[in-house]
Amino acid sequence: MVAYDRIGATYRSTRRPDPRIASQVHAALTAMDTVVNVGAGTGSYEPAQTVVAAEPSMVMIAQRPAGSAPCVQALAEDLPLRDKCVDAAMALLTVHHWSDLAAGIRQLRRVARHRIVVLTWDQSVIQNFWLLREYLPEAARINEELHVPIARLVELLGGAHVQTVPVPHDCTDGFGAAYWRRPHAYLDPTVRAAISMLAYAQPGSLATGLDRLAADLRSGRWQQRHSELLDRQALDVGYRLLVSDYR
Repeated sequence: MVAYDRIGATYRSTRRPDPRIASQVHAALTAMDTVVNVGAGTGSYEPAQTVVAAEPSMVMIAQRPAGSAPCVQALAEDLPLRDKCVDAAMALLTVHHWSDLAAGIRQLRRVARHRIVVLTWDQSVIQNFWLLREYLPEAARINEELHVPIARLVELLGGAHVQTVPVPHDCTDGFGAAYWRRPHAYLDPTVRAAISMLAYAQPGSLATGLDRLAADLRSGRWQQRHSELLDRQALDVGYRLLVSDYR
């Protein structure tokens, strides 16, 4: 079963594109007249110049809004697209799901004429995220298993400029560390269902940590321990945008 056939049913309600992150993604695609979105999911962050999307999960494809670019059901490792058919390829928070990373990157390089844009995370940063470090060791283990090293991606891409993607305190896209200043959100099972490292965990393996988080929020212990976060408008939690240009 494709991963998101199982965990993607509620994406439209909790994974809405954040306009500030969208602005950074779209800036990386400036001057690219045609774009393919690979591992496209529900179509978040697709710029207006997106001409086609590829996504393996029918559950996700069914949630794409009306007016989206046409979407083919396909794996990143086997794109049914012509060589050099678009100016740029984008792949956002998807490479950690690919069964063959090198094959997927080869496909991006095959279909894109000029640029590849990849959104992922730096494990050396996100491993210190308070939710993982203090409450959910099983989710931390899963995140460690899922992550793709930045250096490996840069190597496969043939070089890339790596940009930090700050996460706003009120981020509308509910990915893993999006709720860094809104800890109560992680107690909501609907929120957790749309976060890979939590959705993949056995429910019982998270219960103790979530109970402890709830208790710390009630007592004010979390707020006291993380008081430095409460006035922050954005935070570097480890998300990175890789931009690779070639001719």
